[in-house]
Amino acid sequence: MRAVVQRVSEAQVAVEGRVTGRIETGLCVLVGVAEGDTAADADWMAEKVCELRVFEDEAGKMNRSVRDVGGAVLAVSQFTLLGDARQGRRPAFTAAARPESAQPLYSRFCERCREKGLAVGEGVFGATMQVRLANEGPVTLLLDSRKLF
Repeated sequence: MRAVVQRVSEAQVAVEGRVTGRIETGLCVLVGVAEGDTAADADWMAEKVCELRVFEDEAGKMNRSVRDVGGAVLAVSQFTLLGDARQGRRPAFTAAARPESAQPLYSRFCERCREKGLAVGEGVFGATMQVRLANEGPVTLLLDSRKLF
């Protein structure tokens, strides 16, 4: 499972002009499920996202998690995170999980974040979405449950 995590002051996702998820302070997380991912990958990703210390403390040091600051998570499914553009001009998406296996793992990620006490806004799995956000910092991190980077 891969994720792009951005610290935000606000973020929202819309489908066909209708806002399906909106947060203020927190993390906007683009989530891609890889072929072969399991529940353990979703659990690892939720734990990592919820505990990442990317918010500043009183000394200005990134030492607080999204939970510590009372923030929320906006989760957006994005299979293109598994795209491979090393050859040619058109990315290959063969590393991305099929929707029937990806959707339950994306949902599990969201549910695990909720179980950790966070409010979670969501996009619509498989839909064409418009994401708007104000990246604070900017702070952007790449995560991979298989620790490929």
